[in-house]
Amino acid sequence: MSHQKIGIVGSGLIGRAWAMLFTSAGYRVQLYDILDIQIETALQELNKELHQLEQKGSLRGQLKAKEQFELISVTSKLEELVQNAVHIQECIPEKLELKQELYGKLDEILECGTIVASSTSTFMPSLYSKDLSKKQQMLVAHPLNPPYFIPLVEIVPAPWTSAEAVERTYDLMVSIGQRPVKLKREIQGFATNRIQYAILNEVWRLVGSGIMTVNDVDTVLSQGLGLRYALLGSLETAHLNAPGGVKDYFQRFGGEISAVSATYGPTPNTLKEEETLDDIAQQCEKIVPLDKLSARRATRDAFLTELAKLKKQFE
Repeated sequence: MSHQKIGIVGSGLIGRAWAMLFTSAGYRVQLYDILDIQIETALQELNKELHQLEQKGSLRGQLKAKEQFELISVTSKLEELVQNAVHIQECIPEKLELKQELYGKLDEILECGTIVASSTSTFMPSLYSKDLSKKQQMLVAHPLNPPYFIPLVEIVPAPWTSAEAVERTYDLMVSIGQRPVKLKREIQGFATNRIQYAILNEVWRLVGSGIMTVNDVDTVLSQGLGLRYALLGSLETAHLNAPGGVKDYFQRFGGEISAVSATYGPTPNTLKEEETLDDIAQQCEKIVPLDKLSARRATRDAFLTELAKLKKQFE
């Protein structure tokens, strides 16, 4: 169990999730935000969330909730945050100018051995680190929401990120029980969103063209493909679905894959196709009304916890 210091910039939902993940493995966590009231609120929420997880039997790690909470300190000074930190996890809002400003400040005070990882799901690391003197220490470590229950972390280097920074971040994520993957180079959307957006584009087309309802198209995933993918990825699924493995699969179905893919048409412009968006929103709000979203998220998180236990048995 480590007692090294982890710094977290931003005390919102994702920052708090990272704090709980790191303290579950015994790391000391210092949480930074610009306003004292935000930090105070974050501490209250962390204390409450840790004890709720403990009561439900879902608390990660060997330490009790009280012991994990005692590992968390706060600061409103960046200079204090970076002192003796082996890793800093940035969790500020998704605005490029804010990230560029923050990383400029960090670049001036960052210790040479400290890695800075962004939780961004939007910006490639080159966009905010290209002009910095310590840019080799900066990369993306993108979690999926909710990070406490979904273990995937995408590690995305900028062209100048050192191999050591990538490996150390990978090892750190493994040490807190996450399941990191490494991209060999940066690409817009990383991996998760590129795959997710491909699915969203096609379900948009199916609903927008009147072929399926929202409920039915989501059922294809939740009661079909999603059950497979909860256990196996798409390529291992294909590998198991043909007598001779994945090569046999694509030799058998490659022509059909190409023919169907050619019918997809252009990528939907979801910002301009207001009629389709209104239709999808209306159907989604019938399934889960807006005032029930919070309860539905809580139910999802509870079942993700149980699913994670089953996956450990499977693996």
